[in-house]
Amino acid sequence: QVQLEESGGGMVQPGGSLRLFCTASGRTLSRYAMGWFRQAPGKERVFVAGIDWSGRSAIYADSVKGRFAISRDNANNTVSLQMNRLERDDTAVYYCATPQHPWGLATMRPQTYAYWGQGTRVTVSS
Repeated sequence: QVQLEESGGGMVQPGGSLRLFCTASGRTLSRYAMGWFRQAPGKERVFVAGIDWSGRSAIYADSVKGRFAISRDNANNTVSLQMNRLERDDTAVYYCATPQHPWGLATMRPQTYAYWGQGTRVTVSS
């Protein structure tokens, strides 16, 4: 059974940084594409960042390009999302997700991801 768990959320002032982590049980993450999504209060869940199984290709939502970076730590079976220059609009619950099949590219479509974590809350506020 695949289980994902996010951590690292919290409250931060505008302009600050946070690093989110996604760890897995029941799956070797290095074989799978990974995605980060977020859902703000009253809004739909949207794509934030994704990385292919090899770690060589990453994609980002326009709203976070240049501020966020997704990366892998295969030794710890973890994928992280470094978030810099945080803005109030980044406030949301952040979710990591992984698809059913290995060796693929990340996509922006949530329908392509089969397994999701429970989310970690990020609040950007002064």
